[in-house]
Amino acid sequence: MRDLKLSGAPPWLRAAPAIGLLDTALGTRFARHGIGAARFVSEVLTTEHGDAIAEILLAGHFAPRLVSAAVFDGRRPGSAQAVARGLDWLIERDTTLVNLSFGLREDRAVLRQACERAVAAGATLVASTPARGEAVYPAAYPGVLRITGDARCSPGQVSHLDSRQADFGACVGALQHHPGALGGGASLAAAHVTAMLGQWLAKGGRGDPRRHLEALCQLHGAERRKP
Repeated sequence: MRDLKLSGAPPWLRAAPAIGLLDTALGTRFARHGIGAARFVSEVLTTEHGDAIAEILLAGHFAPRLVSAAVFDGRRPGSAQAVARGLDWLIERDTTLVNLSFGLREDRAVLRQACERAVAAGATLVASTPARGEAVYPAAYPGVLRITGDARCSPGQVSHLDSRQADFGACVGALQHHPGALGGGASLAAAHVTAMLGQWLAKGGRGDPRRHLEALCQLHGAERRKP
Protein backbone atom coordinates (compact mmCIF):
# COMPACT_ATOMS: atom_id res chain seq x y z
CA MET A 1 0.00 0.00 0.00
CA ARG A 2 1.29 3.46 -0.95
CA ASP A 3 0.49 6.12 1.66
CA LEU A 4 1.36 9.82 1.25
CA LYS A 5 1.06 11.92 4.41
CA LEU A 6 -0.42 15.41 4.61
CA SER A 7 1.68 16.62 7.54
CA GLY A 8 3.71 18.92 5.29
CA ALA A 9 0.66 20.68 3.83
CA PRO A 10 0.17 24.38 4.66
CA PRO A 11 -2.15 25.17 7.62
CA TRP A 12 -4.96 26.50 5.43
CA LEU A 13 -5.04 23.19 3.55
CA ARG A 14 -4.94 21.04 6.68
CA ALA A 15 -7.92 23.00 8.05
CA ALA A 16 -10.00 22.62 4.86
CA PRO A 17 -12.82 20.05 4.62
CA ALA A 18 -11.53 16.53 4.16
CA ILE A 19 -13.11 14.84 1.14
CA GLY A 20 -12.34 11.20 0.52
CA LEU A 21 -12.23 9.80 -3.00
CA LEU A 22 -12.59 6.05 -3.59
CA ASP A 23 -11.78 5.56 -7.25
CA THR A 24 -8.81 5.00 -9.53
CA ALA A 25 -5.45 6.51 -8.71
CA LEU A 26 -5.03 10.16 -9.69
CA GLY A 27 -2.75 11.76 -12.24
CA THR A 28 0.29 13.80 -11.25
CA ARG A 29 -1.31 17.16 -12.02
CA PHE A 30 -3.36 16.87 -8.83
CA ALA A 31 -0.25 16.78 -6.64
CA ARG A 32 -0.35 20.57 -6.24
CA HIS A 33 -3.55 20.23 -4.24
CA GLY A 34 -1.77 18.50 -1.36
CA ILE A 35 -3.48 15.18 -1.92
CA GLY A 36 -3.00 12.34 0.54
CA ALA A 37 -3.10 9.00 -1.25
CA ALA A 38 -2.98 5.26 -0.76
CA ARG A 39 -3.30 2.45 -3.26
CA PHE A 40 -5.22 -0.77 -2.66
CA VAL A 41 -4.73 -2.29 -6.12
CA SER A 42 -1.62 -3.95 -7.51
CA GLU A 43 -1.29 -1.73 -10.59
CA VAL A 44 -2.54 1.47 -12.20
CA LEU A 45 -3.68 1.10 -15.81
CA THR A 46 -5.30 4.52 -16.22
CA THR A 47 -6.22 7.49 -14.03
CA GLU A 48 -8.91 8.92 -16.33
CA HIS A 49 -11.91 8.08 -14.15
CA GLY A 50 -10.40 9.38 -10.93
CA ASP A 51 -9.06 12.51 -12.62
CA ALA A 52 -12.50 13.41 -14.01
CA ILE A 53 -14.09 12.97 -10.59
CA ALA A 54 -11.33 14.85 -8.77
CA GLU A 55 -11.60 17.78 -11.15
CA ILE A 56 -15.27 18.21 -10.24
CA LEU A 57 -14.53 17.94 -6.51
CA LEU A 58 -11.81 20.60 -6.74
CA ALA A 59 -13.72 23.03 -8.96
CA GLY A 60 -15.58 24.93 -6.23
CA HIS A 61 -14.55 28.18 -4.59
CA PHE A 62 -12.90 26.46 -1.65
CA ALA A 63 -9.82 24.31 -1.10
CA PRO A 64 -10.81 20.81 0.03
CA ARG A 65 -8.30 18.40 1.44
CA LEU A 66 -8.76 15.67 -1.13
CA VAL A 67 -7.62 12.27 0.14
CA SER A 68 -7.47 9.53 -2.50
CA ALA A 69 -7.81 5.79 -1.99
CA ALA A 70 -7.20 3.95 -5.26
CA VAL A 71 -9.42 0.85 -5.28
CA PHE A 72 -9.71 0.31 -9.08
CA ASP A 73 -6.93 -0.12 -11.61
CA GLY A 74 -8.89 1.88 -14.18
CA ARG A 75 -9.88 -0.95 -16.50
CA ARG A 76 -11.30 -3.77 -14.40
CA PRO A 77 -13.93 -3.65 -11.63
CA GLY A 78 -12.45 -3.46 -8.17
CA SER A 79 -13.16 -5.97 -5.42
CA ALA A 80 -15.43 -5.33 -2.45
CA GLN A 81 -12.45 -6.11 -0.21
CA ALA A 82 -10.32 -3.38 -1.79
CA VAL A 83 -13.15 -0.85 -1.54
CA ALA A 84 -13.74 -1.73 2.11
CA ARG A 85 -10.06 -1.37 2.97
CA GLY A 86 -9.89 1.95 1.16
CA LEU A 87 -12.97 3.27 2.95
CA ASP A 88 -11.63 2.24 6.35
CA TRP A 89 -8.35 3.99 5.52
CA LEU A 90 -10.17 7.20 4.61
CA ILE A 91 -12.25 7.18 7.79
CA GLU A 92 -9.12 6.64 9.87
CA ARG A 93 -7.87 9.92 8.37
CA ASP A 94 -10.95 11.83 9.55
CA THR A 95 -12.54 12.29 6.15
CA THR A 96 -16.05 13.56 6.80
CA LEU A 97 -17.31 13.30 3.22
CA VAL A 98 -16.58 10.43 0.81
CA ASN A 99 -17.32 10.19 -2.92
CA LEU A 100 -18.01 6.70 -4.34
CA SER A 101 -18.66 7.10 -8.08
CA PHE A 102 -19.21 3.43 -8.83
CA GLY A 103 -21.63 0.60 -8.17
CA LEU A 104 -20.91 -3.06 -7.50
CA ARG A 105 -23.59 -5.55 -8.50
CA GLU A 106 -23.39 -7.85 -5.49
CA ASP A 107 -23.92 -7.17 -1.82
CA ARG A 108 -20.79 -8.15 0.08
CA ALA A 109 -20.64 -8.29 3.87
CA VAL A 110 -17.16 -6.80 3.99
CA LEU A 111 -18.30 -3.70 2.07
CA ARG A 112 -21.59 -3.38 3.94
CA GLN A 113 -19.78 -3.47 7.27
CA ALA A 114 -17.22 -0.88 6.15
CA CYS A 115 -20.05 1.46 5.14
CA GLU A 116 -21.77 0.88 8.47
CA ARG A 117 -18.56 1.82 10.29
CA ALA A 118 -18.15 4.95 8.20
CA VAL A 119 -21.73 6.12 8.77
CA ALA A 120 -21.42 5.36 12.50
CA ALA A 121 -18.28 7.52 12.57
CA GLY A 122 -20.28 10.45 11.20
CA ALA A 123 -19.06 10.38 7.60
CA THR A 124 -21.36 11.28 4.70
CA LEU A 125 -21.13 8.73 1.89
CA VAL A 126 -22.20 9.86 -1.60
CA ALA A 127 -22.55 6.99 -4.10
CA SER A 128 -23.73 6.68 -7.68
CA THR A 129 -26.67 4.54 -8.73
CA PRO A 130 -28.29 3.92 -12.13
CA ALA A 131 -31.63 5.62 -12.73
CA ARG A 132 -33.18 2.27 -13.64
CA GLY A 133 -32.46 -1.40 -13.16
CA GLU A 134 -31.10 -3.40 -10.28
CA ALA A 135 -29.75 -1.84 -7.11
CA VAL A 136 -25.96 -1.43 -6.80
CA TYR A 137 -23.65 -1.22 -3.82
CA PRO A 138 -22.68 0.77 -1.81
CA ALA A 139 -25.53 3.09 -2.89
CA ALA A 140 -28.16 0.59 -1.68
CA TYR A 141 -26.80 0.44 1.88
CA PRO A 142 -28.66 2.33 4.64
CA GLY A 143 -27.35 5.81 5.33
CA VAL A 144 -25.68 6.25 1.92
CA LEU A 145 -26.82 9.11 -0.33
CA ARG A 146 -27.91 7.59 -3.68
CA ILE A 147 -27.18 9.86 -6.65
CA THR A 148 -28.05 9.39 -10.31
CA GLY A 149 -27.75 11.54 -13.40
CA ASP A 150 -30.47 14.08 -14.25
CA ALA A 151 -30.13 15.86 -17.59
CA ARG A 152 -32.27 18.72 -16.28
CA CYS A 153 -29.52 19.74 -13.87
CA SER A 154 -26.54 21.97 -14.56
CA PRO A 155 -23.50 22.13 -12.23
CA GLY A 156 -24.64 23.38 -8.85
CA GLN A 157 -28.18 22.07 -9.25
CA VAL A 158 -29.73 19.01 -7.67
CA SER A 159 -33.14 17.37 -8.11
CA HIS A 160 -35.12 15.60 -5.40
CA LEU A 161 -36.08 12.22 -6.84
CA ASP A 162 -36.83 10.20 -3.70
CA SER A 163 -37.45 7.14 -5.87
CA ARG A 164 -36.88 3.43 -5.35
CA GLN A 165 -33.58 3.84 -7.18
CA ALA A 166 -32.16 7.22 -6.14
CA ASP A 167 -32.46 10.01 -3.59
CA PHE A 168 -31.18 12.85 -5.76
CA GLY A 169 -30.24 13.63 -9.35
CA ALA A 170 -27.49 15.96 -10.52
CA CYS A 171 -25.49 17.16 -13.51
CA VAL A 172 -24.15 14.46 -15.84
CA GLY A 173 -21.40 16.56 -17.40
CA ALA A 174 -17.64 16.44 -16.91
CA LEU A 175 -15.54 19.59 -16.77
CA GLN A 176 -13.46 21.05 -19.58
CA HIS A 177 -10.41 18.78 -19.26
CA HIS A 178 -12.56 15.65 -19.51
CA PRO A 179 -15.46 16.61 -21.81
CA GLY A 180 -16.17 13.03 -22.86
CA ALA A 181 -15.01 11.21 -19.77
CA LEU A 182 -17.11 8.30 -18.52
CA GLY A 183 -19.92 9.09 -20.93
CA GLY A 184 -21.56 11.26 -18.28
CA GLY A 185 -24.16 9.70 -16.04
CA ALA A 186 -24.38 8.77 -12.39
CA SER A 187 -20.62 8.69 -11.70
CA LEU A 188 -20.26 12.36 -12.54
CA ALA A 189 -23.57 13.26 -10.88
CA ALA A 190 -22.33 11.84 -7.58
CA ALA A 191 -19.18 13.95 -7.84
CA HIS A 192 -21.23 17.11 -8.45
CA VAL A 193 -23.29 16.42 -5.32
CA THR A 194 -20.16 15.71 -3.27
CA ALA A 195 -18.69 19.02 -4.46
CA MET A 196 -21.84 20.86 -3.39
CA LEU A 197 -21.70 19.28 0.06
CA GLY A 198 -18.00 20.10 0.30
CA GLN A 199 -18.70 23.77 -0.37
CA TRP A 200 -21.45 23.73 2.25
CA LEU A 201 -19.09 22.25 4.85
CA ALA A 202 -16.35 24.73 3.92
CA LYS A 203 -18.75 27.56 4.74
CA GLY A 204 -19.45 26.11 8.17
CA GLY A 205 -22.49 24.04 7.23
CA ARG A 206 -23.90 21.93 10.03
CA GLY A 207 -26.74 19.48 10.32
CA ASP A 208 -28.08 16.74 8.08
CA PRO A 209 -26.55 16.78 4.55
CA ARG A 210 -29.68 15.11 3.18
CA ARG A 211 -31.88 17.93 4.50
CA HIS A 212 -29.43 20.50 3.11
CA LEU A 213 -29.71 18.99 -0.37
CA GLU A 214 -33.49 18.83 -0.13
CA ALA A 215 -33.55 22.55 0.66
CA LEU A 216 -31.49 23.28 -2.47
CA CYS A 217 -33.75 21.33 -4.83
CA GLN A 218 -35.73 23.28 -7.40
CA LEU A 219 -36.69 20.16 -9.31
CA HIS A 220 -38.84 17.44 -7.80
CA GLY A 221 -39.84 14.07 -9.14
CA ALA A 222 -38.39 11.90 -11.86
CA GLU A 223 -37.00 13.26 -15.09
CA ARG A 224 -39.59 12.73 -17.82
CA ARG A 225 -38.23 11.40 -21.10
CA LYS A 226 -39.69 12.84 -24.27
CA PRO A 227 -41.57 10.31 -26.43
